[in-house]
Order: sequence, then structure tokens, then C-alpha cells
Amino acid sequence: MKRLLILSVLLMAGCAATDDDGSMVLLRGDSFSFDTDKAPDVVLQEGCGTSQITFLANPEAGFTMAMPLTLSDFTEDTELVCIPGTVVVKLRQHNPKDVEVQNYPAGKMSDGRCPVLEATITLLHPADQSPQNMTVGVPLGLLPKPWGRHELVLHFTGVAWEMYLDSRLADRDFAFGYPRPAESCEARVNGDIVGKVNIWTPCLQPQPKKQKAEFAEAQYFTPKGHNTWTGDVAAIWYKGRYHVFYLLDRRGHRSKFGNGGHYFEHISTADFKHWTEHEAATPIEEQWETMGTGAPFVWHDSLMISYGMHTSRLYPYSQTASPREWEHIRQYGCSEVIKFDELDSLVPSGCTFSVSQDGIANFKKSRIIIHPSENPTIYYDKDGKLCMLANYASRGTWTADDLRGPWTCISEDFPPGGDCTFFFSWGDWEYIVGGFVNMWVKPLDAGIEAFEDLSSKGLDFYDGLCVPSIVQIGDGRYLSAGWVKVNGHWGGPLVVRELIQYPDGVIGSKFMPEMMPVTLNAQKLADKVDSGASFKAACRSFLLTFNVEPTAEGTLGMKFGSVERAFRWDLNVAECRAQFSDDGSRQNSLREGGYPYNAWNYAIENIRGLDKPFTVRIIVKGEPKWGGALIDVEIAGQRTMITDRYGLSVDQLAFETNGLAVKNVQLSPLHSGE
Repeated sequence: MKRLLILSVLLMAGCAATDDDGSMVLLRGDSFSFDTDKAPDVVLQEGCGTSQITFLANPEAGFTMAMPLTLSDFTEDTELVCIPGTVVVKLRQHNPKDVEVQNYPAGKMSDGRCPVLEATITLLHPADQSPQNMTVGVPLGLLPKPWGRHELVLHFTGVAWEMYLDSRLADRDFAFGYPRPAESCEARVNGDIVGKVNIWTPCLQPQPKKQKAEFAEAQYFTPKGHNTWTGDVAAIWYKGRYHVFYLLDRRGHRSKFGNGGHYFEHISTADFKHWTEHEAATPIEEQWETMGTGAPFVWHDSLMISYGMHTSRLYPYSQTASPREWEHIRQYGCSEVIKFDELDSLVPSGCTFSVSQDGIANFKKSRIIIHPSENPTIYYDKDGKLCMLANYASRGTWTADDLRGPWTCISEDFPPGGDCTFFFSWGDWEYIVGGFVNMWVKPLDAGIEAFEDLSSKGLDFYDGLCVPSIVQIGDGRYLSAGWVKVNGHWGGPLVVRELIQYPDGVIGSKFMPEMMPVTLNAQKLADKVDSGASFKAACRSFLLTFNVEPTAEGTLGMKFGSVERAFRWDLNVAECRAQFSDDGSRQNSLREGGYPYNAWNYAIENIRGLDKPFTVRIIVKGEPKWGGALIDVEIAGQRTMITDRYGLSVDQLAFETNGLAVKNVQLSPLHSGE
């Protein structure tokens, strides 16, 4: 059954979800208007076929193109508008099995077809003026009524190429280069589908429209849209609020012509039930910008977030500020503060930061470079010293007395790896986690040389999440937030865990109570399960719980899916080990060379709490957007593991028990499921 939210107040009036809805994010509005009453600079008349126009005298100023569409079902690809060498708008039938780049199958029609509306702009590469095409689009199956009248606005800002359909932002990509400057050409309009096309240059400015409040579940959150995903996460607890900053990822890391096009979006909560989606903390405002992972921190009682500028993905290294920064480090042994407006012909690169103006959101960029690291983590050590873990284009641990530096390296060789590293302390221990695979621990009072590698011992806490960010919240608990790969692609749903610390410094994880999905009435499937027992799952998303009475040599296997498509989850009590697999064959843990961060087939080991009766909880979450199901498992309240199974619909469950007892099996449909 589908969730029904009764919305009676406008978003601008601050409508909120109720506790009965579970943990929900109040979404920022995505509906905008343009001042189309202003006289257009170019008009392509309805039904005119072709017309001679001179278009875009100042490409850097951008343009806005608006047109009415009357759509009806179609079978063949159809051109709607063409300004040769600059813009093409078309309808086409997309392969409903092709989720690459745009994830269009998230909006398939009921008959399985996947018609899409697309707009392609041709930009000239800044270096050699070679043409490169950038396409934005939307699957029409996402529209409440795909056939009929619609309003399309295409918007090139000089920085972004955007599509608005019926006032809503449907897709966005970020430019590198500009269209060909003014040329006389024969523009074409398909008058059977397209009305009058109005073009304004410079571009118009979109204005937010009032709209009804919309919500999304906080656990397994993805931003609104068919191709929008949560990327690297950076979290902090500040003045009674938990803040999650995440790199908004479209196209699986392939926006901005494959250079990422990431920037930090921002959600926060005071109670983990009611979340707010804020304006972006580090929006892309220049063509040279594409951002890397950073970390939020507090400096002089101000909330800030550090981040890296991956400018060398777009420009030759010699044209960036990084060589200047490294030359200063070689000469003086410390970093240099460089203001953006002092770079002359160079483009900014390296570490910068953004500052909240109100302690909650409303961030403003500092526009200075403080270090060459492009994935910086800034934090305080146990003595209150300002530190940085430098990654991507740098390495090592650095310290400074002032945020602006100078930053001095105190350990060139540690951390030895990890793409996105985070520091945290907990009780008598200090930790550094390294993005996808690394985890180090040392006693609080020991020196940096005392860090031990937990991953090499199989004592890490990686459970299918990528780039976990760990934070202590107000009541003393510790949370980990990360993202899950969907179909092996970069970016996916946000997942928040509650962590457990053992006396030896090892860390486990469990479901966070406040962020559990809301369930409907539980159905008891069995008081006790015999090996080979199978059950039907009548809904796409559900919570499955059962109790296990273990024996020293006992094993448990579960099969999810149908005869046509299924996968397995297995638990071995004797080995304190669990795994996901296609067929039950033994999988590798991270220590053994496995890849938990792919959230597919992998094992976890050294699970605690299996020596006495325990409970297993499994959340099965099916969503059209990710084209299959997430299966999220909690074992004995002490370890978690998650997998994404693209193309899977869990309609059947089967148990295999060997030497242990499975009792009190219950299935509870999720309130948001079907």
C-alpha cells in the first residue's frame, strides 16, 4: 500500500510531518517561475517549420527558452526544436533496461516502455573549442499525466544547463564551455507538438513558487528526482542539531562531462524525526567548480564545512593554484593563504571552506585557499589542536593555530591511505576511518604512531556503506552516516547507523530506533521454522524479524526472491560470520580482499553476540528509483550489513536451518511500501 500524507498547509508556511509518519525530511521546493511577460529577444513561431535567426550574441550571459508542448503517445524518435550547432529538443523511446547515466527507467510507463523528453546543448571546450554535447532529460512516466499540455523551459545560466517541466526542475547539469556565439542559422520547430518558442538572452532568473509541502523518508533518503543520489557524507552535531552534508550526485559521477559536478547539499534535524532540507552549503557558481569530500567543523563558535576543489579534473594542473601552494610548502615548510581574487590567470584549487551565517544553514563561501588537499578533513585533537587529514592531491596529518594557517605537516606517512578520511574519538580511543576500506584505532593518550589497522584484522565496521562519517550526538550516542551504491554506480541512498563500542575499542552497529521505517500490523509467519520452509511476501517493502537459538556449529541460510531471480544471506555461528551471495558460495570479507563498499556480494566477520539467543531484523526496501531492493540486516543488535539487488523483487522467502532454531518469524509491511 502506498503512503498517504495529508498535506493541508503550504511549504512556505512550514508544514511538518507528524510522528506517525516516521523520520521524514521536509523537502525544499523544486517549483519555479520565470518572468515570461518580458518581451523575448528571439521568437520561433508556432507551426513555422524553419526560420532564419541570429542567436546568442553573448553566450556567457546565458539564455532561457520557453515553449508549450502538446504531447501524445509516440513510437518513433521525434525532433521538437533544433537550433543547429546549439540546442536540440527531442522525444525518444529509451531502452527500459538501460539505467546508465540518467536512470530513466525510474520513470517507466505501466506498459514497460520508457519515453523521455531530452534537450541537448552543444558547448565549446575552453581549451580547443571542440564541440561537446550535454543532455538533460526526464522520463515522461514520472508525470501524473504524461500526454497532453505541458510547459517546457530550458535554462542555460552560463554555469548550469537546466530543464524545467511544468514549473518543476526536472534535470540539471553543469557546464564547462559556452555555446557557439551568434550565427545566422535556420532553426526548426515541430509545429504539431510545439507552440511558439520564446528565447531570452541574457537568461531570466527563476523565482521559487509556493507549493504544498513534500516529504521524503530520512532513512534511505535520496534527493528528489530520477537521477539524484546521495554521495559522500559529512556530518556534525552542533548546538542541538545533527547536520548531514552530502555531495549531490547525478549520473553516477558523470555530470560535468564526466568530471563529477558535485557540491554539498544539506539536511538537518534536532530529533531525528523531523528533518529539514536546506539550501546548498557549497553551490556550484563558477564553471571551474567541481567539489570533493570535506568535513564540517566549528571554529570560533561558527559552523563551517571544509571541502576540496577538484579543479585539475577540468584544467591542466599548471593552470591551477596547486603548484603555487606546493612551492610555498617546499620553500617555507607550511601552506600559504591565497585569496581567489589574487590568482590572476590561475584557477582556484585545493582546500577551502564555507561558513554558516546563522549557525544552522545560510552558508557563505570564504573564497580563500588554505591548503592543496582536495579532500580535507578538519578536526580538533584531544588537546584542542586544529588538525587536518589531507587526501586527494595531498596526504598526511597537518596542524595549525589558525584555520587560515599556516598548516604544517606533522606526519607525512599517516594516514597511509583512504580517499576520504574522518577522525573521531570515543572514550579511551581515537579512530580514523578511510572512506571505503580503512579503519585505524589507538589509545587516547598514545602518539600517532600507535594507530593500528583494524581492517587488516577483520575488526572493521564496514557493512556496505561508503564513506561513513561518525559523530557523537547530544545524548552521548555515536552515529555513522554513509551512502549505498545502487547497481554499482556512484551515489545512492543515505543510511544512518547507531554505533556500539566494545571495551577493546572495536565498534559494531545497529539500527537507529528513531529512524526505523514505520510498519503496519505484523503478520506472524511461523512460531518455528523448519529447514526448507518458504513464505510469500505480499508487499514490496517490509520488516522481517525472527529469533535465533544458536548452537556452536549452527548455520542459517535465507533465500530472497523467486525461482527466476534470487540471492542469499547466510549466517555461520561457529565462524561468527555472515555474507550476501548469489548462490551460497563463500564470499570474502574486507580483510580477505572482498568489497563490502560495492554493497553486493561480500562477508563480514567477528560478529559478537551469537553465543546466546539473539534477534535478526531485516528491512527489505523496494523502490522504482533504484530499480530493485535494498536488503538491510541487523544481527543480534551488534552488526549490520546492507546490499542493493538491482532488478530484484522480493516476493518469496525461504529458510535453511542447520543445527539451530529459528522462532517467532514476523513480517510487517512498511507504511511506505506496496
